[in-house]
Amino acid sequence: MTSPYESRFWTKVYNWKTPTTMRYPLIPAYYILRDATVFQPDKTATDFYGAKITWDQLYHKVTRMANVLVENNIKKGDRVGICLPNCPQFVIAFWAVLMAGGVVVNLNPVYTADELEFAFKDAGLTGLITFDSLVPLVKPLVNKLEIPMVMVTRLADFMPGGSISTDEELGLEPGWLNFSKVLETDRRWVPPLVDIKHDDPAVIQYTGGTTGVPKGAVLTQFNIVAAAYQVVMWCIEMVDNEPTEIQNLLCLIPFFHIYGEVCCILYAARSQMTMVILPRFEPNEVLDAIERYDQYAYFPAVPTMLEALFANPRVNDIDWHRKFVYCGTGAAPAPLALYQKCRQYDFNFYEGYGSSETCALAVSTPGGRPKPGSVGVPYIDMEVRIVDEDGNDVPLGERGELWMRGATVMKEYWNNPEETALALTEDGWLKSGDVVYMDEEGYIFIVDRTKDMIIAGGYNIYPRDIDEVLMQHPAIADVMAVGVPDEYRGETVKAFVQLKPGQTVTVEELDALCRQKLAPYKVPKLWEFRSELPRTNTGKALRRILRDEEIAKQKKE
Repeated sequence: MTSPYESRFWTKVYNWKTPTTMRYPLIPAYYILRDATVFQPDKTATDFYGAKITWDQLYHKVTRMANVLVENNIKKGDRVGICLPNCPQFVIAFWAVLMAGGVVVNLNPVYTADELEFAFKDAGLTGLITFDSLVPLVKPLVNKLEIPMVMVTRLADFMPGGSISTDEELGLEPGWLNFSKVLETDRRWVPPLVDIKHDDPAVIQYTGGTTGVPKGAVLTQFNIVAAAYQVVMWCIEMVDNEPTEIQNLLCLIPFFHIYGEVCCILYAARSQMTMVILPRFEPNEVLDAIERYDQYAYFPAVPTMLEALFANPRVNDIDWHRKFVYCGTGAAPAPLALYQKCRQYDFNFYEGYGSSETCALAVSTPGGRPKPGSVGVPYIDMEVRIVDEDGNDVPLGERGELWMRGATVMKEYWNNPEETALALTEDGWLKSGDVVYMDEEGYIFIVDRTKDMIIAGGYNIYPRDIDEVLMQHPAIADVMAVGVPDEYRGETVKAFVQLKPGQTVTVEELDALCRQKLAPYKVPKLWEFRSELPRTNTGKALRRILRDEEIAKQKKE
């Protein structure tokens, strides 16, 4: 029987300038930066609270840093951890590690000591680039694991009026390097001679840990080059109408996740946009940054960011339609209320879907063709299948697991052949673990994670079905439904609810809403109100944490 997905019929709804397939250059990723400095050498590459670096200046800093890394015995294939918030130093370090032939290991700067130790050991770090605030945390780990190359910076060094921090101010150990000083002392302007192949590892991105022990997705030079070319071409119909000289990119998504690296660092270099960088999401700081520029060509975000900005008292001071040419969100589903709010402000917002294993790119909404509740259609050159439990394709409209194959799909999990074999088929299909369905135009609707599915009294219940109903209540800011062990039903549904500031609602009201919109077996039997719900830094729901807490509570009882 012919698969309904083989013809890639969804390309019919692509924007008119977006290609249905592409050829990707087999180049080292840093060539993208090298080209940017030729095309727009004097344009601002990074703006950090008003401190600006041009593309030409950035390239020279990167080449100096890459040579320093090689001098300090970073060899091709060595893993170098970058543990920094968003800042120009991250951009420099990212490109420099790639130029030196190393592998960037993304590390969240809010990780605990245990989480960092796991990643350091699992990746086998040869080098670490971090900042002064983390020195007390990483120093014992560096000594314990004998990481030979450590480089430290201070965020203020790259802010307006910043000066070079002293070694003492940074808390450097003997042999550690001062990030700013090495940029001043090394004067070479040419990349080191390293034989970088297109299929060499470039980035190790650890999964968000939503299902237990993190796994390191290995993304190759080819993967991230393809991602850079794809993301530019996906948005080209809108962004291409704005002169390059005035194109800006709002960088709030964490650079220590592949979403931020592809949709900020790589996208900006490929299109020579100015990266307006903030190290944290604080709504008033973000609004200040928005007001400093006339327009932003691109704003990669997560739904919670937009919701916080639209809830700010200054929301009506911004002409949202004029300020932003294109905004894409991912990492978590966008509630219907957010679509309505974006419509209210005539804001160009499009939902998408990806993962660490796909360079954050897999599915996205074509410009001008959103469908509330859908994450869009498969990306350029992304093959998809939606399969049942036996791996057979299901008809359009039926639920199944999403499988993907394409230029941005990872090579493997780092040093983990067992998990690699579970995630990738022999012919290259990545099993996403997400339950979805596709409509007749090729739009994909995410139902839930296979591992989050609740089985209560023999019924399969997808938590997102419940979340979407509860998010319709105007008092609710966030909600997560989880399955908790139940002696009679196997599992029962518990809803954790976070209210908007100053709002109140009763369990009875929420129960009535669910009974109106959901089948009886889906209605939560247990309720709990919380001031905050656990999500990853990219907005994914950490239901496992809530479920584990409930199991621990039951054991105590």
